[in-house]
Amino acid sequence: MTSTNQNIEQLLLLCKSKNQRAQLEVYNRYNKAMYNTAIRIVKDSFKAEDIMQESFLTAFTKLETLEDTKLFGAWLKRIVVNNSIAHYNKTIKQNEVPLENVMYKVEDDLGINENSHKSEKVKQILKVMKSLKPNYSLGLTLHLIEGYDYEEICEIMNISYSNCRTMISRAKESLRKKLMQPVNN
Repeated sequence: MTSTNQNIEQLLLLCKSKNQRAQLEVYNRYNKAMYNTAIRIVKDSFKAEDIMQESFLTAFTKLETLEDTKLFGAWLKRIVVNNSIAHYNKTIKQNEVPLENVMYKVEDDLGINENSHKSEKVKQILKVMKSLKPNYSLGLTLHLIEGYDYEEICEIMNISYSNCRTMISRAKESLRKKLMQPVNN
């Protein structure tokens, strides 16, 4: 086990006793990855920052409910995703989805890493993904980048399993078609 993993368990013990230095250290270790998770869903840097901070507050106040401290990162990410989806759904209902925002790179180890993001093909795919219909973009982001399965996406987006499979299939086809079009610079 690495010293980081050992330290996170010790830090979380200190966080449970409301140690602010430990909370700041945990925040500093996870904030970039959590921000990137939020920005990929809400596509608004200010709202992503708010969601990330709210998620940390939730995590610190509910830390007692976490049974295995080794799973803290995944647990925190789930909180961020849930908060981001809640905001996304609220925004969709208000028809205020800004399509011109940029999809940002992922800095956590579960998605696209920083080195692969520099590749032109990845940049092109992410650029085209942001031009898809909002539900297609969200579905593909959750499935391909975040790694959620269809059941989890159904729950997050509040759609049926068959609708989810159809939406992901259509989103992939739409992405393929757009990627095949000649690039106009």
